[in-house]
Amino acid sequence: MIDLHTHSIFSDGELIPSELARRAKVAGYTALAITDHADHSNFDFIIPRLAKVCDKLTGAFAIQVMPGIELTHVPPQYIYELAREARLAGAKIIVVHGETLVEPVMGGTNMAALKAPIDVLAHPGLITEEEAMEAAKNSICLEITTRKGHSLTNGHVAKMARQAKALLILNSDSHSPDDLVSGDMARRIALGAGLTEAESAVMFRNSAALLKKALER
Repeated sequence: MIDLHTHSIFSDGELIPSELARRAKVAGYTALAITDHADHSNFDFIIPRLAKVCDKLTGAFAIQVMPGIELTHVPPQYIYELAREARLAGAKIIVVHGETLVEPVMGGTNMAALKAPIDVLAHPGLITEEEAMEAAKNSICLEITTRKGHSLTNGHVAKMARQAKALLILNSDSHSPDDLVSGDMARRIALGAGLTEAESAVMFRNSAALLKKALER
């Protein structure tokens, strides 16, 4: 299992990075990115602290751990500049908190994110065909999520991605130990979103490809 969207105590997660990495390893993970919630006020606090510990955890626990960030409720007009700043600060994976049905994310967030230098648009809600095509054009991954609430539109996201030939990946958006999922559960959630076995296999390869790209940065 490769999970490129998780949270620690540096935002609203329950675990310090060390415990998150250890529990992920025991759950069968091979890699994860810690992508705590951020805006302009705290990204420069979070990223260096994650970077400081991730290399140590990778060596100690034999699981690839990377520093990332999730730009969350950032006004659309500021997403591009903040994504660039986060990358310069050392974020290996940049996620944007998409227009989920269960939070009042500002309209226009999805499209602004898809025009920015990011890696993943998380739980994009009722993503439009135009937005899905923008994701495909810019090779930004759309997220199938295992997290309750955000997962309500997984089927719609899968459908839009299929039509636009956009990349999909699956993440847990983990905030607590119970949110971590096994590879088998991840596969079943993908099937529940309407993906075929073949499409699910491609999706998991997309995660591996994004991991490789991130490690080369």
